[in-house]
Amino acid sequence: MGDTKRGGQAVWLLAGLALAVVLSAAAGLCLGSQPYTLPQLVQALRAQDPQDTVWRVLVYVRLPRVLAGMGAGAGLAVAGVLLQAVLNNAMASPNVIGVNAGAGFFALLTMVAVPAVPGAVQFASFLGALGCAMLVYALAWRAGLSRTTLVLAGLAVSGMLTAGINTLKLLWPEIVASSPGFLTGGLSGVTLPMLAAACPYLAAGLLLALFLAVDLNVLCLGEESAAGLGLHVTRTRFMGILAAALLAGAAVSFAGLLSFVGLLAPHMVRRFAGADHRVLVPASALLGAAFVVVCDIAARMLFAPFELPVGILLSLIGGPFFLHLLLHRRRRRIYV
Repeated sequence: MGDTKRGGQAVWLLAGLALAVVLSAAAGLCLGSQPYTLPQLVQALRAQDPQDTVWRVLVYVRLPRVLAGMGAGAGLAVAGVLLQAVLNNAMASPNVIGVNAGAGFFALLTMVAVPAVPGAVQFASFLGALGCAMLVYALAWRAGLSRTTLVLAGLAVSGMLTAGINTLKLLWPEIVASSPGFLTGGLSGVTLPMLAAACPYLAAGLLLALFLAVDLNVLCLGEESAAGLGLHVTRTRFMGILAAALLAGAAVSFAGLLSFVGLLAPHMVRRFAGADHRVLVPASALLGAAFVVVCDIAARMLFAPFELPVGILLSLIGGPFFLHLLLHRRRRRIYV
């Protein structure tokens, strides 16, 4: 009876979040410096007239932007779920442990070295995210794998990679100028080809995360208990980090260094869905998608006609949440 009730609650939660994604996407397509109604957008899509201003704004500006917000939000949120599970650390997220910085550094380096190679930026972002995640885990394991050590190792690696990003920015300012929202995290200038190149990484990461959901539930019981139940702990952790790198690297490749999505969305979902990763993974993806799109709409509208990069707004929201989480958990003596 209890399982049936929880299953029903999970279905309602996922349905509600899916509706939130649809509504936020519709708002993102309609709202902007020049608002349009849904009938106007539908009519423009039916006519497909390249000379029509509504059609050009929809296809070249708002549709890529909404899809980018959904993809980046879902990818970073699920990456946060995976990292928190495999590292056994509620504070872990792609930006906190430096995964985003690794993806961003390699992406910028690729823009400088081989700007014309199709798909190179996306692949380099994935490699940077994976390498940084593995490096942070190795450093924390070498120093004694406590939760605090993991976060500090991530902050140290992130600081070094941020210095590398700033160096590239100074030496090749034209690269950064061509991607104005990259360093802070922004969705302006995203194109459909950029999203198409990142889609295979997002799809692979999401499918792998769903495949790992049951194993992550077992892993959260503790390493010894999980091994006793027959789980290959090392392989599960590597596969989880691999999926997180696919997702975070893909998101960074087109949305830049967005912060705190991978921390906010999983913790918000856990309040309603609990710790079952079979629900937590898809629910976090949906919430992350809707959350980033809504924040992007707010960033566009708050200081109109000036546009605020959505990454700044996410940092303003996520920073206090991170401090609250840190202090709250510390009072309960969870972190050592």
